[in-house]
Amino acid sequence: MTEVLKGVRVVELGTMITAPLAGMMLADLGADVVKVERPDTGDPFRSFRGGLYSPHFIAFNRNKRSVALDLQSEAGKAALRALLRESDVLLDNYRSGVMDRLGLSAGFIRSEYPRLIWCSITGFGADGPYADRPAYDAVAGALSGLASLMLDPASPAASGPTIADNVAGMYAAYGILGALYEREKTGRGRRIETNMLESSIAFIPDSFSNFTRLNIDNQPRTRVASSQSYAFRCADGKLLALHLSSPQKFWESLVSVVGRPDLKDDVRFATRDARVRNYAVLEKELAGIFSSKDRLHWMAKLERADVPFAPIQTIAEVLGDPQVKHLGTFYGEDHPTEGHLTLIRRPVLIDGEREVTSRPPPTLGEHTSEILAELGKGSPGVQK
Repeated sequence: MTEVLKGVRVVELGTMITAPLAGMMLADLGADVVKVERPDTGDPFRSFRGGLYSPHFIAFNRNKRSVALDLQSEAGKAALRALLRESDVLLDNYRSGVMDRLGLSAGFIRSEYPRLIWCSITGFGADGPYADRPAYDAVAGALSGLASLMLDPASPAASGPTIADNVAGMYAAYGILGALYEREKTGRGRRIETNMLESSIAFIPDSFSNFTRLNIDNQPRTRVASSQSYAFRCADGKLLALHLSSPQKFWESLVSVVGRPDLKDDVRFATRDARVRNYAVLEKELAGIFSSKDRLHWMAKLERADVPFAPIQTIAEVLGDPQVKHLGTFYGEDHPTEGHLTLIRRPVLIDGEREVTSRPPPTLGEHTSEILAELGKGSPGVQK
């Protein structure tokens, strides 16, 4: 077992993605993550596909326990305070002011729970001109500059997975782990804060470095030109990705694979800088070549030549990919009431292993009685 956080209890006051993802990352390392939810609807992500156990909720809540508390009632607040007395980390992604209204001000937490590590995730920070605005993934992505690296300004269309949400959750987990390490030496808790805006900025540091050092204003195609990344449609309609990066050997091998030695001597493509400047021209030239044969033909030749490539796979294809299956990335688990689930193992191995005592994502209030019994409390004000 690799439960390196075994014995650490995390109280998660989290909804949607940012805090739930951070909590799940800690749970995947063996922490006991107690998710506090509203008794009526729970985390809003529960109902995204109807019912209270949606695929959205499943994705971000494995290995947790759920307790249903009415935090508008005094009994519910008392139960939460009792839970915090037995916990190491408090994690929330509420808007500014909500914790104060729950009677959990910074001063109160510091005085009542001096060893507690309290991490809050907001959209734009706890104060400032945007602090009171609602924040979601597309909003933070737009404000941080991240969206400008993915959208065609002539024909803007939002697409792709959540990024701002996810990286904010990851940075929160990173901050919590640092504070837990320090507390082993000092015995003192910490106040950790992160936000979606700064997390998204930190996620694309090269764009800001390019601009401030060389006045390069990155556009959606800037990075792929610099890294010599390509996507092509083959004769069978299937898609293929290449990433040549900077080593000259990959370019020379590619020229050999496509049977075009003249490209190596073409002044437009003879050096890496020239290929970056003339990226669109080279892309068009290569696209015509790759469209002439099926994807499997090109994959076999590229693999023999040691050129960095991959098929651009659909989600369904990823589930059946030989390397993914070899790694054991996905695993199945049966929930006693919700049926069979396909879940993802944490992508971090410790001493070659990554198993923990696995829990499927909880149903709403599934562990309320269990958790209250651990605290030695009854059930007034709490609904299961």
